[in-house]
Amino acid sequence: MSALLDRPPYAPRDDALFLAEMTALTRAHLAGCASYRRMWPAWKDAERARDLPFVHVTVFKHVDLRTEAPGIVHQRTLRSSATTGANPSRVSLDAKSTELQGRSTRAILADFVGAEKRPLFVLDSAAALRERGGVSARVAAALALQPFASEIHFLLTDAADPASLRWEVVEQVLGAQREALVYGFTWMLWLAWARSTRPPAAEEALRGKTLHFVHSGGWKKLESLAVERATFDARLLAGLAPDSRVVDYYGLVEQVGVIHPLCSSGARHVPAWSEVLVRDPRDLAVLEEGAGQLQLMNTLAHGAPYHSVLTEDVGRILPGVCPCGRAGRRFELLGRVLEAETRGCANV
Repeated sequence: MSALLDRPPYAPRDDALFLAEMTALTRAHLAGCASYRRMWPAWKDAERARDLPFVHVTVFKHVDLRTEAPGIVHQRTLRSSATTGANPSRVSLDAKSTELQGRSTRAILADFVGAEKRPLFVLDSAAALRERGGVSARVAAALALQPFASEIHFLLTDAADPASLRWEVVEQVLGAQREALVYGFTWMLWLAWARSTRPPAAEEALRGKTLHFVHSGGWKKLESLAVERATFDARLLAGLAPDSRVVDYYGLVEQVGVIHPLCSSGARHVPAWSEVLVRDPRDLAVLEEGAGQLQLMNTLAHGAPYHSVLTEDVGRILPGVCPCGRAGRRFELLGRVLEAETRGCANV
């Protein structure tokens, strides 16, 4: 278990404890996962987080990594929303890690949207819950908000059709409620909610209500429509109560349980049980300044070695203290490594 998870997400991190927990996880994965051991056959203990071994994100598309150890009970497989013709990433979910990842996501999201329960609208189809043998990233992201939900309503009759949104459900629920959460992939939230023509009764039901929109993934699909973040947020918040907000977070299937919402100052913060490094794509040297390839770490992954992942996303560490008041490291997400495959679930 991670002792760091018992602390507030944006308290100053205990670097020594983080390194100790990451080192113990690495040893366990080397002992219990033959494929991981073949990648790092000569690894010894690390003196710094940057010295810990990692797995490149594309490996999860081609190799089923799984760590066998006492107390590890494997359950389902989490799949990324792959682009057409691409292999999805596959991450093995186990009971121990799932419990920790749930605690992590709840703590992070509560810091941004509050911990009280309210109705949750999901821009997806309930049919997606009935898939056998695994769960998609899109559904998993929506269900991460379940602890904040007094009730859940899947609004799409067809998961691929923005026009299938059931506005009558929104009208009925908001007729008796002042607040609600809305989750959707970025592109679906824009097409189905922000850009759509709503029935007059839905417009009336929404007016003056407090809605917190939470979204991830899919900015690439909006590039051809030339939708900027300011326009996106303004369309969603039009006509709502002033305390409504839009929370855009960055996360990966290969780092399940750790998400990085965009704060009011435009930064993405690193919770106390995780770390973000920036590496030079040419030689993988760690960069304290300038842009490079993001490496993401967390102390929650016990069933497979996705505790340290080198991504194909580009970012940079932001210096100084954030005006939003959150402590710890923060970073800016800039885009993708040149010629990298466009990810179906990445928020880039």
